[in-house]
Amino acid sequence: MTDYFIGIDLGGTKILAAVATPAGKIIARAKRKTFSPDAGTITDPMALTRRIAATAQDAMAKTGLEEGDIKAVGIGAPGPTDIHTGHVFNAVNLPGWQDGFDLGPALTDLLGIQTFVDNDVNVGLLGEATYGAARGIDDVVGHTYLYYPGRKPMDIEKVASRGAISQKLSRAIKKGKSPIVAALVARRKDNRITSGVIRKALAAGDPVTRRAVAEAQEALGVLIASLTNFLDPQAFVMGGGLVESLGEPFLTPIRKKARALMFVRQRVNEVQIIPALLEDDSGVLGAVALAVEQIGQ
Repeated sequence: MTDYFIGIDLGGTKILAAVATPAGKIIARAKRKTFSPDAGTITDPMALTRRIAATAQDAMAKTGLEEGDIKAVGIGAPGPTDIHTGHVFNAVNLPGWQDGFDLGPALTDLLGIQTFVDNDVNVGLLGEATYGAARGIDDVVGHTYLYYPGRKPMDIEKVASRGAISQKLSRAIKKGKSPIVAALVARRKDNRITSGVIRKALAAGDPVTRRAVAEAQEALGVLIASLTNFLDPQAFVMGGGLVESLGEPFLTPIRKKARALMFVRQRVNEVQIIPALLEDDSGVLGAVALAVEQIGQ
């Protein structure tokens, strides 16, 4: 009899859930916005947990399986967690979670299925290591902090993500310094600066976008070189909407910068800087891998 697991990816904008086998074969998916457009932002962690549970139940309903057919649930949460207790210490992009919440026990009660929780970046990387780009690689590096002299240490996501670039472009639009991006955004109904907008702005030669992307590439290249010199990992897996949208033209300058700064010149080409393969499924499949790993202990 085949075992089934549910993987959940909890983000600031959407909740993804999938039912899959231990081999990573997804048989059903479900998705809903983290915050209901009708109800607005949810500040009660338990209320949001009920939305998470409902999303998992939606995925399960598509399969015809019942609770007893699911061995365990895994979830990646956007903040530091205690994998042993299922406690989320703080989720900065989820209002009301700043004082922590016992997400694992709450979901276990709602679903009637044992649930395991870990940080979403750890879970996404576990997905790539188990089913994706990092299979067969022992040492892989994920999310971390970056330090610039004269500034406070900052989350690399605040420097080199789609969100960070979008914020810079949004400020440029308000100052009238990026008419190309302004025109691209005006064509969208939601006025969002997406990865697709960034890609089109680069293709159109927008100087503000080129500078913002180049700053992100520089930061990532320096960070990768620093971590390589310190930890000597085998690979760095680059994921997220920006990498998916821009592809190799985004990664090539990062590799060039990183390899120029690596100490062991003879091994610069051995350190892999590779795109994630699982795209949106990295989180849910990583959560499946988490559940499989924990239930086997």
